[in-house]
Amino acid sequence: MLSLNNISVGYKGLLAVQDISFEINEGETVSLIGSNGAGKSTIVKTVAGLIHPWKGEILFRNTPIHHAQPFDIVKMGISMVPEGRRLFGRLSVLDNLMLGAYAVRSGVDVEKHLQSVFNLFPILKERQGQRSDTFSGGEQQELAIARGLMSNPSLLILDEPSLGLGPKLVSDIFGIIKEINARGVTVLLVEQNVYESLEISTRAYVLQTGRIVMEGQGQELLKSDHVRQAYLGM
Repeated sequence: MLSLNNISVGYKGLLAVQDISFEINEGETVSLIGSNGAGKSTIVKTVAGLIHPWKGEILFRNTPIHHAQPFDIVKMGISMVPEGRRLFGRLSVLDNLMLGAYAVRSGVDVEKHLQSVFNLFPILKERQGQRSDTFSGGEQQELAIARGLMSNPSLLILDEPSLGLGPKLVSDIFGIIKEINARGVTVLLVEQNVYESLEISTRAYVLQTGRIVMEGQGQELLKSDHVRQAYLGM
């Protein structure tokens, strides 16, 4: 579904990630794991079109997207839930959700997507008229994910979805990600919460200082001495 081929990206003349190559197959949940500053968010911003690579190519279903604009990438079927949620706090839950559907032209389809996210997140239906900045952190994260689903993506990118949440809410969020994937949405997950990420991932890539240093199935990497020592404190 998605292929990154020798991607290098930087900011203001400084290289952030170098010669990154990986792929995601339809139906998978693939994680990018690594410490702060490893380049995880840079990679997903590049896939989403928010920044463009210095070199290399990105193919989505064999179509080059590395020079495409973000709104065109959304229309092609890729949606990103950004780190920090980035909700419109003064707008209602419903208004935030409708903004996520801006690329959907059919009113019938918008309503269908809305009912689908309400089914996944019942609290959003109950409180759809409430301002989003009155929600708790966990509720705001659910709304951010729901907004990302409103364009009916085939690939959903989640950038640090458990950031700032307590253990119970973290468990809830990962359960939601599993359910989204079970519904047929391919997931690219960026997380510092390594154990939970690998638990639900088909495959994962380990990033270190802008390069991929390991890759494998999620359960395999959980057993890796390097991953256990560097990221799990074992």
